[in-house]
Amino acid sequence: MGRAARQRGVRFGPVSAPLDPYRRARLLGLATRASVATASLLIAGKLAAWLLTGSVSVLASLVDSLMDVLASTINLFAVRYSLRPPDQEHRFGHGKAEALAGLGQATFIAGSAFFLSLQALDRLVHPQPIAQAAVGISVMVFAVLATLGLLAVQRYVIAQTRSTAIKADSLHYFTDLITNMSIILALLLSALGWSGLDPLFALAIAAYILYSAAQIGHEAVSLLMDRELPSEVRQRIAELAYRPPEVRGVHDLRTRQSGPVYFVQIHLELDDELSLTRAHAVADSVEQAVLRAFPGSEVIVHQDPVSVVDRSKVSVEPRP
Repeated sequence: MGRAARQRGVRFGPVSAPLDPYRRARLLGLATRASVATASLLIAGKLAAWLLTGSVSVLASLVDSLMDVLASTINLFAVRYSLRPPDQEHRFGHGKAEALAGLGQATFIAGSAFFLSLQALDRLVHPQPIAQAAVGISVMVFAVLATLGLLAVQRYVIAQTRSTAIKADSLHYFTDLITNMSIILALLLSALGWSGLDPLFALAIAAYILYSAAQIGHEAVSLLMDRELPSEVRQRIAELAYRPPEVRGVHDLRTRQSGPVYFVQIHLELDDELSLTRAHAVADSVEQAVLRAFPGSEVIVHQDPVSVVDRSKVSVEPRP
């Protein structure tokens, strides 16, 4: 059986060096704090813009920013918890806290979408003119610039850490970016006399937010249910397992992900006459190859004599 590795990786492919766990913690802390700070700043600006303009599109963005603060705060605590090392009660670590945070975000986002839909429908039935559209446009331009800055920070952190929680947060703020740009267009059209389009834009924004919630929720549930890693990742692992010439077959490859960590279990079929020492060396070489390709993984390699393997009862990985 191979050794369990506890390195922290930088990205999905081979890298020159693993990411230091303390650096990963600092990057995740930076992303979560930046998210909370940005959302809080935008709430103040959008609240003022909504009070001045009465735009339901601006209200839509304001409510979404309120959800951002709540979701980002949940992320902040979830990420901190996920960084705890394995203990006696959580031998596989605490990485799934990130997926739970993503699921919580999806719930909040979906709730905000339904609220916005009700507000927009009410405005369609009871239309109101938009006041001081220029103020609203100025605030939304500021919101676009602030969101772009936050997305840049989040994209960098995601590339370095593969954090599920930060990825969900980034997807949420990307929808905010699209939302804010749509609101600017709605306010411009309102200033030109097309104020009836404002609630229609709000409905479109709500639909897009709901779609975003479904995406985030699907990914979070997949991680919580230990869904297999993507087929290209499994193929790569199988290719590495077949590299040693002593390997006659590969079966029962099982994979899952918890936080940024890949968990890999694989069975190698070896010649019956192969010595125990050599069999261990082959398994160890496969494990190290997987770790080089996917740093930070937890890898377990089991060796089976080829004569005892009933290939009709196992999941066989085809030879590349």
